[in-house]
Parts: sequence; structure tokens; C-alpha cells
Amino acid sequence: MQQIIKFTKMHGAGNDYIYVDTARYPIARPGEAARKWSKPHTGIGSDGLVLIGPSAHADFSMRIFNADGSEARMCGNASRCIGKYVYEHGLTRETNLTLDTLSGIKRLQLHLRDGLVESVTVDMGTPGKGSPALCEQPIEAGGRTYLATTISMGNPHLAIFTDNVEQIDLAEAGPLLEHHPWFPDRTNVEFAQILPDGSIRMRVWERGSGITQACGTGACATAVAAFLTGRAGRQSRIRMDGGELRIEWDAHTGHVLMTGEATTVFEGEITLNPKE
Repeated sequence: MQQIIKFTKMHGAGNDYIYVDTARYPIARPGEAARKWSKPHTGIGSDGLVLIGPSAHADFSMRIFNADGSEARMCGNASRCIGKYVYEHGLTRETNLTLDTLSGIKRLQLHLRDGLVESVTVDMGTPGKGSPALCEQPIEAGGRTYLATTISMGNPHLAIFTDNVEQIDLAEAGPLLEHHPWFPDRTNVEFAQILPDGSIRMRVWERGSGITQACGTGACATAVAAFLTGRAGRQSRIRMDGGELRIEWDAHTGHVLMTGEATTVFEGEITLNPKE
């Protein structure tokens, strides 16, 4: 029997997902739904599907399914959007929330203006070394060699700094590096450039989704890599195709704090087929 699912399309810095409250609308096969609904011409169009649910350990839980149906461990932009969603849909009146993800409990601080969530700060936790652990080490893909740094933000990232990020053929280099033999579980890929004003221009190839407008964990990984390689301090402005995020790697706690906007695009209904 078909079921009507109410959803909300949201984006953080252009990183757009379909959000569903699974307490009201359970989805048995979210990977299949993500693949179908994410298609831009025959579906809703998005970078993936985000499920908001209850948690025994936090205020809410988050599950993320990429556009190819694979499940992601963490998404910073989606975390901010969930903060906006649960507050503006009346699921909470609290402005300090905890969110249960596959990469651990994340803390959200909601910043309000005129009763609405204008921006959200997410405590992304402590960054870790990627696997394999690289810092400005050469990696070869497609006949080219890059100097790369691996960072884990609860999910894997490969950050590469370049003199001109706009000249990178991301559609070619991205999938080669995502599927590089060093990363059996694949990796996210960020190309970045330090701009004259000290901000960092970043373009991203997301594992399971391809080229996206932004990546919150990728922005955090890039900021951490910039500090580790002496390119930036502990506070960075990361400028992506879809917008800007402010990243701080706190020296006292060792945690990475990410602040940015969350935007509701539209709400709608879609039919869930029995096999989804």
C-alpha cells in the first residue's frame, strides 16, 4: 500500500538534502528512497536523504543517505539544518541540543533572530588522522601527483591545497581520488586555495554524491589541514560554491566548531512505494 510522505527540502551553504521526520513517516528502505528521490529530473533532486528520529542517548538522531543510496556517518550541513527543522517545526523549544549520529553525539547551539533559527554552531568533536595517516604526502591519480592531507571528522577526508582551485577538473580528479586504492571505504575529496584575504576557497567531491555545493565536514577537515600545514590559524572562513562557513579549532578543548546558516527551500509530499 502506498504511503504519502511529507518532507522538507533544506540546504546548508548549498548542500541540499530531503528531510523526513521518521517519528511520523517511517521509511523501511531509506537507501532506495534516497536514490530515487535525489534524482533531479524524476525525483525531488538533492544530495541525499536525511532521517530525523528519536534517540535513547540524545535529543534527536540523524541518519544520512547519499544520492547513491550509501549511508554516511556524518554531515555538518545536515546537522545545522536538523537544528533549524526541529525548532521551527515545534519539536523542541531548546536552543542547545544533542544529536545522535553514526560518528557520535554532536552538540548544536541554535542562534535565533525574530523567533527563527538564523544560524547554528555545531561542535564537531575532535578531528583525527585519516587512514592512511598523511600530511602533505604525495598521492597519484590519473597521471597527476598531488600533495594531500587526510583528516577524519567522523568520516574520511582528503584535503589538497593548490594555487588555483578553479583550474582543477573536479569531475575527473574527484572519483579517481575517492576510489583510490589507499581508501577501501572511499573518501571525500577537497581541493582548497588560500585567498589574499586569508579566507580559504574550497571545492568538494563528496563520497557517494559527487560534486556538491558545500560540505560541512569537508570545510572542517580543510580548516584543520590548513592549520596543520601552516597555511592558516585556528579560525578560518571556508568559501564554497554554495556559501561560507566559519570554522574554529578550539585550542583548549581540541574540538572543531562549525557555524553557518541553514535554509528551508520548500515543503512537499511524495509517494512512498511499498518496496521503498
